[in-house]
Amino acid sequence: MKRHLISTSDLSRDDAILILDTAEEMARVADRPIKKLPTLRGRTVVNLFFEDSTRTRISFEAAAKRLSADVINFSAKGSSVSKGESLKDTALTLQAMGADAVVVRHHASGAPHRLAGSGWLDGSVINAGDGTHEHPTQALLDAFTMRRHLAGAADGGPTMHQGPGDGTGRDLAGRKITIVGDVLHSRVARSNVHLLHTLGAEVTLVAPPTLLPIGVESWPCEVSYDLDAVIPKSDAVMMLRVQRERMNAAFFPTEREYARRYGLDGDRMARMQEHALVMHPGPMNRGMEISAEVADSHRSTIVEQVANGVSIRMAVMYLLLGGNEPAVAAANPTRTEETPK
Repeated sequence: MKRHLISTSDLSRDDAILILDTAEEMARVADRPIKKLPTLRGRTVVNLFFEDSTRTRISFEAAAKRLSADVINFSAKGSSVSKGESLKDTALTLQAMGADAVVVRHHASGAPHRLAGSGWLDGSVINAGDGTHEHPTQALLDAFTMRRHLAGAADGGPTMHQGPGDGTGRDLAGRKITIVGDVLHSRVARSNVHLLHTLGAEVTLVAPPTLLPIGVESWPCEVSYDLDAVIPKSDAVMMLRVQRERMNAAFFPTEREYARRYGLDGDRMARMQEHALVMHPGPMNRGMEISAEVADSHRSTIVEQVANGVSIRMAVMYLLLGGNEPAVAAANPTRTEETPK
């Protein structure tokens, strides 16, 4: 495992499989009465968030605490950043306080890469989303969810009725994954395209031309403008939020027009394969890219993705900070955080 996690394009197939398999071990810990492992006791993890977040920040905090790490939550609002402190000076402050890992979310693309390569920090840097660039742990938890349903099901072929299984050691070879929506502003889409391709999946992006980035033809995926043509062949359909806060122009005529052409509703869901999944990285705009009926349906893995996020982030921190021994050893049920006195 490398020292930092900045981009899914840095991960080989073996790296990705190692993280997903380790997350399977971590997921078993969540089923125990005592959900903590002593693995990172004495280590300090700093959540350095320059953008608003609910799921990602809480997920990283829960993951670090389950590994017995000390967690410091840093929010740019109410900190010296609002007084004009630079990223460098913030990093040097964290280094002086002995941070072993820094989880960074930043509005500027490339900020985690700058931190990782600057020499300002001795600890590991984990990218929790940088601008419109990447969000690697979100892609990993998405792949983990897909693998459990599509590769972890019985050999006779997956169905939604079987529920998730153990996909340990498997990839997503041959699976057709469709990512729909605001690809232009989506760091989740970029990370998913690279990771899913590495795992052998066939990825198709579906969006209006105005919401596709320049140079998308060089990405390892197909591009389509017709959602109805792609849906019946998909093993998983991931809907992306329309990120109005990043838009400074009119990218489509009206919200109603967008929902009609690129929204996932009950009629489109009915044309999906029996085993196909509906995914969304959150937060959702119900009624726009996804209807309430679809979001709450039996195909939806949206809440499951949140739960899997904790397991993936535990696996990433374990491998970056303490993972020389197998995760199975760390997940020994006889070991708890401490012996009750």
